[in-house]
Amino acid sequence: MTSNPPSNSHKRIVLTGGGSAGHVSVNLALIPALREQGWSIDYIGSETGIEKELIEGLPGVSYHAIATGKLRRYFSLRNFSDPFRVLKGVDQSRRLIRRLKPSVVFSKGGFVSVPVVLGAWMNRVPSLIHESDYSPGLANRLALPFAEALCTTFPETAASVKTGKAVQVGSVVRPELKSGDAALGLELLGFDGVKPVLLAAGGSLGSRALNANLRRNLDALLKRFDVVHLCGRGGLDPQLEGLAGYRQFEYVNERMADVLAAANLVFSRAGSNAIFEYLALGKPMLLCPLGRNQSRGDQILNADSFVRAGYALSIDEDNWSDERFIAKLDELHSKRSRYISRMRQAESGDPLERLLEKIEASAG
Repeated sequence: MTSNPPSNSHKRIVLTGGGSAGHVSVNLALIPALREQGWSIDYIGSETGIEKELIEGLPGVSYHAIATGKLRRYFSLRNFSDPFRVLKGVDQSRRLIRRLKPSVVFSKGGFVSVPVVLGAWMNRVPSLIHESDYSPGLANRLALPFAEALCTTFPETAASVKTGKAVQVGSVVRPELKSGDAALGLELLGFDGVKPVLLAAGGSLGSRALNANLRRNLDALLKRFDVVHLCGRGGLDPQLEGLAGYRQFEYVNERMADVLAAANLVFSRAGSNAIFEYLALGKPMLLCPLGRNQSRGDQILNADSFVRAGYALSIDEDNWSDERFIAKLDELHSKRSRYISRMRQAESGDPLERLLEKIEASAG
């Protein structure tokens, strides 16, 4: 564990974002670089979300929990109580930011971030918002009027935002993911490396449908691949423990770089942070985006963009076919060198450095 850099009261930043690992990953990439630059770092998140699990206890970061409510597009009895939790979170954020006196707030989005951006605006502290998806999410759209800028990943996103606040920085990937060791990953998984390794991931919160579709086809898959399955919280199947060529985890954190290094192909949802990590690592993808009946359609747009660019194939969950699933994986594997070549021609420059420069400029 490295020692904390000297604190500078004029370089204090508040980070926020949560609800899923995707709303934390950019912050995880920023934290080591911010510490190296001498920033004092505070993180405002929810009381029970995955951001607390991932952030609390990191060296050089102070975690502060606030009340929050989910921003739903469907009917729920909690829609009546959650607005009061949001208002409580706004007041908690306002008082926290007044006490902490940060130079800038950086928000990765998710429902916990809205009260924090509002609290910063009430204290006249500039906020930056980061949007990873092709189209801005509801939380970021609500927070944008109170923020200084929206940092985007897809260039099409910046072009579609009419406020003049959008600036494209590109995909920010945790540097440590690029230092994985495939041999250590195979050792962790218990695979011998004879078969190609398929990584299946439904996101940090898991996906019942994706998990079920994968497991229903395990007999066919295990003839072709060794399978590592990240099935999300509560998604483990005890009956599959010990099955040759199959390993399941709820979530992998510290050893994720090695697991990714060992993987040859990926079957995944199309959350932007995850797919840009696979892109940076040159992992051909079969993407199964959440349908419009389960989301606002952002993952469909993400997947379509990656298919057009030649980085991935996609499969429609609403018109699922087991035969099509196996055929697409076979196609992806047989043409993997073509997909890897296209990935190597992707984005140049350093998005993390561009984002750090934007943070420094906003902090004055």
